[in-house]
Parts: sequence; C-alpha cells; structure tokens
Amino acid sequence: MKTTSALNALSRRDVLQTAVSAALAAPAVVPASALGLGGQTPPSDRISLGVIGVNGMGRSNLANCAKYPDVVVTGICDVSTDRREKALELHRSTAKGHNDYRELLARKDIDAVIIASTPHWHALMAIDAVEAGKDIYLQKPMTLYPDETLAVRNAVNRHKRISQIGTQIHAGSNYRRVVEWVRSGKLGPISVVRTFNVMNQGVNGIGHAPKEDAPKGLDWGMWLGPAAERPFNALLYADSYNHCSFWDYSFGWTPGMAPHIIDLPIWALNLGVPEVTNCVGGRYVIRDDGDAPDTQEVTWRYPNFTMTWMMNCANSFAFDFGRGKPARRLGIYFHGVNATLFTDYGKHEIVPEGDFLKDSTPPPESIAASPGHEREWLDSVKSRKEPSCSVNYHYKVDLALTLANLSYRLGRSVRFDPKTEKIVGDKEAVKLARPTYRHPWKFPAEYL
Repeated sequence: MKTTSALNALSRRDVLQTAVSAALAAPAVVPASALGLGGQTPPSDRISLGVIGVNGMGRSNLANCAKYPDVVVTGICDVSTDRREKALELHRSTAKGHNDYRELLARKDIDAVIIASTPHWHALMAIDAVEAGKDIYLQKPMTLYPDETLAVRNAVNRHKRISQIGTQIHAGSNYRRVVEWVRSGKLGPISVVRTFNVMNQGVNGIGHAPKEDAPKGLDWGMWLGPAAERPFNALLYADSYNHCSFWDYSFGWTPGMAPHIIDLPIWALNLGVPEVTNCVGGRYVIRDDGDAPDTQEVTWRYPNFTMTWMMNCANSFAFDFGRGKPARRLGIYFHGVNATLFTDYGKHEIVPEGDFLKDSTPPPESIAASPGHEREWLDSVKSRKEPSCSVNYHYKVDLALTLANLSYRLGRSVRFDPKTEKIVGDKEAVKLARPTYRHPWKFPAEYL
C-alpha cells in the first residue's frame, strides 16, 4: 500500500513555500488583534492560538487554553478529517481547519501553537513552528533521540520563542511540597532516587487489529511522516496509550511516562545531565501487535548521585503504592541519610531512619502555586519570561530519557559529557543518536 501523501513528495522547504501560498489563497481568517468577541480583554491582547493534533491531550490542552478570554482559537490541524471537524465544531466562528501542519504554521495571524501529535513528530514540528515565529506548547515526550533533544532546545533559543513542555503534573501542589522537603535538607544527603511506572497488560497486551485500509478522511502517509512506513493499524492509530506499544512512533513507555516522573527529582535536586546512562530490558512477555519493550531498567549516574527507573507492562506490584488488582501505578523514592521520602502525583510520606531525622515538621511553603500549566505558558507568551518547563529546563529530563533508549538499542552504557554535550568514545552511539527520517523529511542538523 502506498502511504506517501502528495505533499510529502516535496521537500520540507518547498512545502513551506506551498503552504504560504495556500494560506494566502485560503478564505481569510480574522487575526486575534481584530477580534472583539465580547468580554473585557482588548482585542490586541488576545493570543491567536493554533493546535496540531486534536486527539486526547491535544483536545485537553486546547480546552484549557480556549476557556480564557484572552485566547482565540484560529487554527486546528489534524490529519483525520473526523477528529479535525469535531474540534472545529467548538470554534467554528474563529478557526480554520488544516490537514497539513505546515499550512497552519505559514499563517501570519497565529501567535502560538499547541503540538500534541504522535511523539515521532514532536521534534520536527517544534522546530518548524519556532522557525515560523510561533511560541510552542509541546506535549511530552519532547523528543525521541538525543540529537533531537539538543536541536529542539537550540532552535527555540535561536528563534527566541517561548516554550512549555506538557508535563502538567509539574504544576501540582504535591510536587511543590516535595521539592520544599528535599531542598530543606531535613532528609539529609540523598545518594539515590528510585522511580518507576508499572502496569499489567497481560500476555495479550493491547491485542491485534484486523488488516484494513486507513479510514476515509485519514491521511495515513502524513500521520506516519518522518517515521517508518507501515500499513494502517487501528490500534497504533487509536490513542497515546496504544502509541507506547509501538517502538517507531513512541519509543515505548519510558518516554511515554517518565517525563512526568523523573521531572520531580531533577527539579528538586537541581540535576544536570547524566554522565553515564545504562538501560536494559526487552519484550519478554507480551505478544500483541506492538514491538516496544515491556520491561526496562535504567540507571543514570550523576556526580555523587544515582537515579534509577523501572518500567514494567507485565506486572503492577508497586511497593508502597499498591498491589493486587492490575492497575497503572507509579512512584518516586528519595533515599536520604535521615529519612526516605516517597511520593506519587498526589501524596507524599516521610519514613525516618530511626533517630536520624531530628525535625519531622514540614518545611514552610515557599514555592508559589501554579496558575495551571497551560495558563503559565499563556502568561509567558505575553510577558516573554520563560515558564517553568521550557526547553531550557526540560531538555535535562528529555536527554536523560533519549540517552536511556539509546543505551537500550546499543546494549551497553552511554557516556555523555555535559560540558561539550557530546557522547564520549562511542562512534556507533553518536550515529544512532540522530534519527534517519523517512524521505523526504530531513533532520534539521543546522541546529547542532
């Protein structure tokens, strides 16, 4: 089956030019600066917002932005006509639909863009967006390869754009209280943090999809984009949960969930980039249409500190966070000399080491509440001050994960020099750190 769309037959630059022409020729969409739309916010203060990908988190991010009077939704892009039209129904009076994201980016009347596509698209869409002068809210995982991590960060900075990575758990009050505990010093020196995400999909996993053509109105070639070509699979296409079972389009559950979880120790301990990363695992149990690992164990070595990650799709035992009936469970353990703090998204507990913990009273609250992850981004679009999870913070989370999956592919540890931002002494690792995109898409190496 031929899956390459007509637009993909052109080069990246050619299509951007084509998109500009198409945007100019299309029916006029009134820019944010000219929209009154009632309320008290002056039209000139409204953010004209576009979105790329409106399944699942894309719809949620869009709703969390569109509810504010200083936001007007003017562009909605999805390669599925059905998904696109459902989103447009809520914004028909202000928004125009697009099948190709490059047409949306070519529009001069859009200020900022939510990118909530499948993970294999994230790096290329983010770089194209900032090149087009758009601020970005980029869903996690930020990227899938180490070179993509650095290229996205560098592109955002070169083009002076505002960015926020969609790790919305960062905005919660529980994470703030944990950061205060860790930074108070009461736990004592912390030598190791253990993190995990587990579930039990059973031997049959997500199951098997029948062989069938892509549904009418879906541009499957554009959905695949720079990733490996393959026939349509309804399970792969369904949602972000299923994406994590397919390696080429997500790199599995580690980048699927760890951005939320290792974010906390990296924030609380102000970690940099790991010097040594080792990941082992495999697809040991599950037999379904997917091919991503069902088990991974990662160890990251930082100066005088170690962090670990455990991912399992075939057993959901979660220590202090639950057992018994299969469920998705996660946790983080900070092991200090005086006490251990263990936490998930919504709660935390302190376990003293005998009499070593001299003061068990919670530290004073010093980190201000978040207005919400999307609202923080919108405020930054206006103020031009970086939000808390910009690429300049989150690249440290993302690079730890992209290095982990690089180690998994190699079957050995990867050494990385945080000062030069180069892989050390491993030519094969250097080669695999950069993706090879499907023709005609090209990795934007100019940002390295």
